[in-house]
Parts: sequence; structure tokens; C-alpha cells
Amino acid sequence: MTMTLAIPTVETARLRLRAPCRADFDAYAAFRGSDRARLLGGPYPPEEAFEQLAAIVGHWQLNGFGRWIVADRVTDAALGVVGPFFPAEWPEHEIAWSVFAEAEGRGIAFEAALAARAWAYGTLGWTTAISLVAPENTRSAALARRLGCREDGVHSHRVYGALTVWRHPGPEEAA
Repeated sequence: MTMTLAIPTVETARLRLRAPCRADFDAYAAFRGSDRARLLGGPYPPEEAFEQLAAIVGHWQLNGFGRWIVADRVTDAALGVVGPFFPAEWPEHEIAWSVFAEAEGRGIAFEAALAARAWAYGTLGWTTAISLVAPENTRSAALARRLGCREDGVHSHRVYGALTVWRHPGPEEAA
């Protein structure tokens, strides 16, 4: 069997952005099955969560980039998902993030999103990126502001409805 997929690892002071693995499933399924996933179309049963976790890996294969598992550098515990994202129905390249309940309020999403954006700009050569946020997701909107993003319209999605487009600062501004 030949495997062509190579997902890079990015490290920050506290985190490791790495490829998903089978050991992440329980934490991922708990998040996708919780009320926290309601702004992402959930909650989802475990079998759908498994397909979604597998789709994270598939995104890397199809696009050459994708979201990572955000893991604690010391324990390797899965804390969320972050990274460059561009599914077929998206208007532009996105920096996407979701953190699991135990990572909330610790600056994990900020640290991971900064690293993901720097990687997308530096490695992929992106010159712009957006983040799509449900209007009622005030924590993600606050994170977008903290990342230096500005509101830049609305994207209407067939499943998620109207999503606020948050425009990231370009590579020069973000540096």
C-alpha cells in the first residue's frame, strides 16, 4: 500500500498542531456530540463524528492543506481543531477553529489560530484569509477581533445559514 499523505506539525509555546489520529476520536466525538457543536450543524452521533474526523484527513489529501488537531504539547491531549480550510461550498480560503470545552477560556484558540494563519501565509503563500462565524457565536467573533479581523459581509450557506465573514489582516499586517 502506498501512502502519499504528509501532514506537517506546527508547534507553539503550549501547543502542537498535528495530524488527527485514532486516539483523538473520543475527544472529537464528545465535542461533535455536544451542544457546543450546534453552531456547526450538530450535535452529531458518533458515527457522523468519525466521518467528520476522517474528512479532516481527506481535506489534506485533496487540497494539500487542512485543519490540524490542536494538542497540548506536554500531554498530547486533543483540545480542538484549527487550520486552513476550503471546502467546495466556501467563498474563500478560511482559517477555521473549534476548541473543546476543556480548552475554552485559556487562549488556546488564539494561539492555535495565529500559528495556523502564519503557516497559511508563510507556507502556502496565501495573501488573504477569512473566518466564517455564526452571528450568535459571540466567542468566535471576539476571537476574530482579537486576531485583527474585520467584518467583511455575509456568506449564505445552505446548511449553516447566514455567516459573518471576518477578513484576516494580510501577511504584512499580521507579521
